[in-house]
Amino acid sequence: MCGIVGYIGSKQAYPIIINGLKRLEYRGYDSAGIALYDGTDIQLAKTKGKVADLEERVAQEISKKGTLGIGHTRWATHGVPNDVNSHPHFSNSGDLVLIHNGIIENYASLKIELINRGYTFKSDTDTEVLVNLIEEIKKQENVKLGKAVQIALNQVVGAYAIALFDRKKPDEIVVAKLGSPLAIGIGNNEFFVASDASPFIEYTNNAIYLEDEEMAILRLGREIRVRKIKDDTLVNPNIQKLKLSLEQIEKGGYDHFMLKEIFEQPSVIKDTYRGRLLANQGIIKLGGLEDYIPRFTNANRIVIIACGTSWHAGLVAEYIFEEWTRIPVEVEYASEFRYRNPIITEKDVVIAISQSGETADTLAAIKLAKEKGAFVYGICNVVGSTISRETHSGTYTHAGPEIGVASTKAFTTQITVLTMMALKIGKVKGTISQTDYMMHLRELEMIPTHVAEALKSNDKIEEIAAVFKNATNFLYLGRGVNFPVALEGALKLKEISYIHAEGYPAAEMKHGPIALIDEQMPVVVIAVNSNHYGKVVSNIEEIKARSGKIIAVVTEGDTEVRALADYVMEVPKTPETLTPLVTTIPLQLLSYHIAVMLDKNVDQPRNLAKSVTVE
Repeated sequence: MCGIVGYIGSKQAYPIIINGLKRLEYRGYDSAGIALYDGTDIQLAKTKGKVADLEERVAQEISKKGTLGIGHTRWATHGVPNDVNSHPHFSNSGDLVLIHNGIIENYASLKIELINRGYTFKSDTDTEVLVNLIEEIKKQENVKLGKAVQIALNQVVGAYAIALFDRKKPDEIVVAKLGSPLAIGIGNNEFFVASDASPFIEYTNNAIYLEDEEMAILRLGREIRVRKIKDDTLVNPNIQKLKLSLEQIEKGGYDHFMLKEIFEQPSVIKDTYRGRLLANQGIIKLGGLEDYIPRFTNANRIVIIACGTSWHAGLVAEYIFEEWTRIPVEVEYASEFRYRNPIITEKDVVIAISQSGETADTLAAIKLAKEKGAFVYGICNVVGSTISRETHSGTYTHAGPEIGVASTKAFTTQITVLTMMALKIGKVKGTISQTDYMMHLRELEMIPTHVAEALKSNDKIEEIAAVFKNATNFLYLGRGVNFPVALEGALKLKEISYIHAEGYPAAEMKHGPIALIDEQMPVVVIAVNSNHYGKVVSNIEEIKARSGKIIAVVTEGDTEVRALADYVMEVPKTPETLTPLVTTIPLQLLSYHIAVMLDKNVDQPRNLAKSVTVE
């Protein structure tokens, strides 16, 4: 949520910042702003709407000159989306300029105290309170900006990633982090600041990711100094070499990032298991898992915590872990887990799943699990993310940047990692036969080919989308390991087309949802060959008897469901436990095409953010 970009150096800041904001649009936002400093005047432009609207405002109102600047895309928390509440925010003197991601929970009491000291406020934001608190401390304590920021942040409660500068110190930007991501790019006597590395990847591949409760002063002509906010101790920063490329964050000829990422799945699934899955040798080698196998094999249970699409991947994992490892599994919403005083012991293993590695609820759940003595294993996509640092060990999915807000390749790569984990643990425990183990290794190696085959139905799925684009409700049904896929398919449709959709286990249809079925209700049924096939056919018969419109996902060559369904979407034959990796593909494409036909903003759906870094 929200995006931060900053620059200080010898280059003109405006093009760096405005292009950086465009690359952070995937994070979700409702307004944008920029402040540029040329050494004499601070030029400010901000507006409700998109970065394109900000560009128009800049062209009409301010100079683009200046080698120091900060920019922001805001996802509203305190204060409605409008021009005034947009960032950056000035202090009352006009000297300090601040951008902020996160929430200051005690802003109201701080605001009252500042008003009593004569401060006035133009916006409804907690951010304007913070910049004035820093100014007041700087004035009262007679300290430099960095020290004032440190004192102020020790007085606030909440989460933040901030960047600010003082017009009296044009060679310096101060940044700090707690709970929201912040990356610092290091160039040749120049510094970049951003919520992730994408805004500065073409300028430098050297980056520092601040840890929670750390701050840094970026001063030209001097090395970065990183300090702990609480006790002022110096930190030796870890400078990482970025592997991200500019090509990865561009659309590559596709109309939308989401479509690009759907079609990337054959290659990214292969990247996920590359070097880890050696099917011919019967080997699975996951570096983060190797030393901790006994923690899993001796666990009383596995608890999976996640949100959104990652939670659905966790539900798939529940089926395969229990099947192959015979370890009890529970799947929890991270947002609920952290608030219900869960019973967790040192004999439990907690698997935390997050595409971004920055999800606030999942991070809080991780901390709670660690406090209770559990071993915590992370699965995420972003190298150097907070979750990768907070967990005891873990595995990266290596899916590459996922720019579309609605996750696609994150889902399939997370399932790929979880599948390898379950197979590895089951093999060590002896709870999966050697024959089944080897068969599933070979079949998992074939999944990229199967996904590529499923993608060949794109044109046919687009035709189906045209038939149902004006529907107001959808029902998604699946059984067994494909029940979570039904949930995920419904979520995708809701996220990007704004059509109401619900996913259910097919057997639950008679326990309520069947009342909704009539000739106006499209029902998407996952009906691939499985142990549940006969039961699913019976469910389809029940829908047909009530005039429901059936869109079925079937195995190639199927005849029985094809004779019953109004429309079918075929996928290659796959072992049942691996079918979610292919059955999700037509559901992603169906949602995508419906949303495009409805002229929705596919990559940036309303009200949503890619990484939910606030509660």
